[in-house]
Amino acid sequence: MQHIVVGLGEILWDIFEDAAIFGGAPANFACHAAGLGLHATIKSAVGRDSLGEQALAWLAERPLPVDFIAVDSEHPTGTVHVRLNSAGHPTYEFASDVAWDCLQCTPADCELAQRAHAICFGTLAQRTTISRRAVQQFVDFARRDAWRILDVNLRANFYDADVIRESIQRCNALKLNNDEWPIVTAACGESHPMTRHGVEQLAQQHHLRCVALTRGHEGSWIWLDGKWDEQTPERIPALDTVGAGDAFTAALIAGLLRGEPLSTLHSRASRIAAYVCTQRGATPKLPERFLH
Repeated sequence: MQHIVVGLGEILWDIFEDAAIFGGAPANFACHAAGLGLHATIKSAVGRDSLGEQALAWLAERPLPVDFIAVDSEHPTGTVHVRLNSAGHPTYEFASDVAWDCLQCTPADCELAQRAHAICFGTLAQRTTISRRAVQQFVDFARRDAWRILDVNLRANFYDADVIRESIQRCNALKLNNDEWPIVTAACGESHPMTRHGVEQLAQQHHLRCVALTRGHEGSWIWLDGKWDEQTPERIPALDTVGAGDAFTAALIAGLLRGEPLSTLHSRASRIAAYVCTQRGATPKLPERFLH
């Protein structure tokens, strides 16, 4: 069975000191999902400019379909200036009023949403009213049995409690990190501790089937339909952590769609995320050992 997955939200270029590298969390997710053998599509927008042309050409080389990427004549392609600290951890400065701030949900997009087996969306692409409406409408058209994974992805001040609450209402799987946990639970008017019991409470209250919590050097937890798995991190020298969480999410969804045992899919997701940390940019080609 060919599983259709959609990365819904921003496409942008990560501008490092010495290079511009294709990125955007939903786009990174889709690229890794395609690398893992899923039929991945990106729903986004680029500008009618050189960076937009380069983004479409970059995707065509992978190859990833560009049918659902709008070309906006009035707004530029998104960019973000990335600065890495000595441990390879990034800070971001996003350009404003760009193409993915103006997403629309067309009838063709709604049809794609209805065919998708999984949709990955975040909070960043909902920083404007117009794109928030499009993201929410797209997710609302998904089948009830589809995986709708919210990869929280809190950035700068581009979110508020309403965006977090409305997004959690639409998802059945939640992926977040230990820094995002207190912000997300506070936005929901809750004070769950970052414990297994706290995760189970959050899942129960919001009708979630899956919660994935990445905890930095302490590893990661996944709760899935009442079952738990914990992975300890690989001790590797990190070059650049950009995109590691997106790779983790892609591997998680690939495993869920294929019905893999929880420990198997979690182990692969952790190892893929660790590998991405050793590479430059968010979407390095995955080695063959991860593909089977």
